[in-house]
Amino acid sequence: MIKTHIPELKILLSTPQDIVIVPHKNPDGDAMGSTLALYHYLKAYNHQATVIAPNDYPDFLKWLPGNDSVLIFESQQDQCKALINKAQLIFTLDFNAFHRTGDMETPLEQSSATKIMIDHHQQPDDYAKYTYTDVSMSSTCEMVYNFIEMLGDVEKINADIATCLYTGIMTDTGSFRFPSTTSRTHQVVGDLMKRGAKNSDIHNNIYDTNSYSRLQLLGRALQNLKVIPELRTAYITLSQAELDEFNFKKGDTEGFVNYGLSLKDIIFAAIFIENPQEGIVKVSLRSKGTFSVNEFSRAHFNGGGHTNAAGGRSEDSLEATIEKFISILPQYKNELSQ
Repeated sequence: MIKTHIPELKILLSTPQDIVIVPHKNPDGDAMGSTLALYHYLKAYNHQATVIAPNDYPDFLKWLPGNDSVLIFESQQDQCKALINKAQLIFTLDFNAFHRTGDMETPLEQSSATKIMIDHHQQPDDYAKYTYTDVSMSSTCEMVYNFIEMLGDVEKINADIATCLYTGIMTDTGSFRFPSTTSRTHQVVGDLMKRGAKNSDIHNNIYDTNSYSRLQLLGRALQNLKVIPELRTAYITLSQAELDEFNFKKGDTEGFVNYGLSLKDIIFAAIFIENPQEGIVKVSLRSKGTFSVNEFSRAHFNGGGHTNAAGGRSEDSLEATIEKFISILPQYKNELSQ
């Protein structure tokens, strides 16, 4: 556990280092919030820190403090590879297996830098020298707060760090409604507000920036919503043609899967989004109670995550993926009917 290594890490971070901080591919609020919060913390100690995201991320996250300093591996490969090769330390946040970084997987594996993992997903790989992993945590942002606290540096949390951490906790807890939200989570959030996180502004920046085309796309998604009542399951499909029709932009489908889960008596929801450019169908899964979408995704859709929130992918067509999904569900009839 990382607590036993805190003295080593304090020594490691006591002199300026070349540091790269990496979120997972298609980073969300927790990934960008945690990496940028850590970036601000490390910069306060004069480390040469850089956040390198595997690919671009939604516009509703680009107001975060420090966003302008983020490099995108997909479009800036030479610069990013040079920084990875030069790095003395690499922090990997909000993921626990290098394949979650897409094309960054090989450069990260080949790097001789000391690696530090901070993550709350299940079944971590063992690539990091220092690992802080806890699946009971609400978010990686809450863990970064704990990490800074373990280093004895809570007083270093300024408004920028607080804003980034609050954003990740808020988004990964579904605005504090998911079961992973604990009394400790609220204590952390309260402290972040004291330190400058403006909760109302953050919420507005994340959730109140809908475009007309995104709301139209949501309307189509809800038209496509199907329910399997005997298995307490709902699912949504979106084809590439439908995404194109409504001028899809990265992040536009964020949260759509939760509409299926909001239906009365439904405990399992999925959304299947076609992406012919990558040759996959993106799968997002949500559940209530004890039904593990992490195990379901690992078993059938090359993915994983948490008990109640997971992602995956299918290399079949959209139609074949849906057929597969429907054919699998009866195997889980007992679990879904509890």
